[in-house]
Amino acid sequence: MKIFNIRIMLIIGIYFFVLSFTYNLNAQTDWARWEGKETSYELTPTHHHDYTLDKSSFGMTLLSVLRNTYYFFISDLDGDNCPFEPSCSAFFLKSIKETSIFKGSLMFADRFTRDLNFFKVTDHYSLLASRKFSDPANNYTLHSAKIKF
Repeated sequence: MKIFNIRIMLIIGIYFFVLSFTYNLNAQTDWARWEGKETSYELTPTHHHDYTLDKSSFGMTLLSVLRNTYYFFISDLDGDNCPFEPSCSAFFLKSIKETSIFKGSLMFADRFTRDLNFFKVTDHYSLLASRKFSDPANNYTLHSAKIKF
């Protein structure tokens, strides 16, 4: 039994001895120095808002002004934290354009409560390449031709 333990210890010792050579192969040499690299720590914005006004009607112009105010004072400062695509504000505008101000507001209230749910079930939404959940306004307009899963 003692010979078996000595063999195991010898094999482990040889393994670590050979392993130590692999670390030496990657060591910095005196003829090839590492050089400094300019690094920018500036955070680049991941999303850009469209601040254009929709002048198709007075109501849409008013909603565009409210949306731009929300973008400027809240959304741009808070960052890109919405787990859904499109964002809640874009969902609100799209739902109003698709339906009416009353139905669009109800759709937005439903969406906003789903956004604030801390116990989100991820099975209900498909995941996009941007790692956000797909939740378009078309799925809630009650028009079967517009619903996309």
